[in-house]
Amino acid sequence: METLLVTGALGGIGRWTIDDLAGSYEIVGVDLSEPTHNPYETVEYLAADLTEQGPAWEITAHVDPDVVVHLAAVPGAGHRGETETFLTNVSSTYNVLTAAGEVGADVVWTSSEATYGVTFGDEARPLAHLPIDETHPQRPLDGYGLSKVVGETIAERTSRRYGTAVTSVQPSWVQIPGAYQTRAVRETFDLDDPAPSGSLWSYVDVRDVATLIRRVIETDRTGHERFLATASDNYVDVPTADAIDAAWGRLPEECSLTGDESAFSTTAARSELGWAPEHSWRGAETADVDRPLSGEH
Repeated sequence: METLLVTGALGGIGRWTIDDLAGSYEIVGVDLSEPTHNPYETVEYLAADLTEQGPAWEITAHVDPDVVVHLAAVPGAGHRGETETFLTNVSSTYNVLTAAGEVGADVVWTSSEATYGVTFGDEARPLAHLPIDETHPQRPLDGYGLSKVVGETIAERTSRRYGTAVTSVQPSWVQIPGAYQTRAVRETFDLDDPAPSGSLWSYVDVRDVATLIRRVIETDRTGHERFLATASDNYVDVPTADAIDAAWGRLPEECSLTGDESAFSTTAARSELGWAPEHSWRGAETADVDRPLSGEH
């Protein structure tokens, strides 16, 4: 059985990812603290601050994983100050990915759709084309999005230096089944006067992020690749192009959006990994599902 090292093990994505993978792999989960309850026979938890190089390298060398799943991060803009967010995300990503390279482990890690810099504050920014795919210019202005662009540069460098496969998964606004935050936005959404959305009203169910990570692990790959991860639809229940046009006052010349399809394309993940999102806000907002126990403290 292959061994995985999963950072950010007690975070939102981390809990659901470990729950999905626990029966298939030996897993060492790392976070700032350890849970008091561990329901998994194949999972061990360790506590470490991965912004410090020593613990990151020592744990990785000791575990000697086949694959590192790096999910530890400040999860978005607004959670902490911009400088702290940038420094935390960049230092932990550098330490973990470099340590992975030193032991010859492949990596899958969570970047973000924020790398494309759709908006900054209340300022709408021009788009090159719609839907946005992995070829779209990356142009963040906030510390969070910038930290993820730098992280992708670290990912490219790690693959180039060590010859390992490093995959950057770019989730949109991650939602937990039964606890979606999308309804409140939709109920106040006004197509006649919508505020620009940093995610263009896109989102993704955490279960779909977990299955995408699994598909990356189980698919032979080389070099550094990026894959967007969003649901198939937007969460405001109006035509996506109409919402963007109303918020921005313009659409790019190249726009092939139809209906409420996501403004971010998942074609690459579908074609190269055989992955497709399975969940929509229409059923998942009120879904009654068992939640992973690995995040209990």
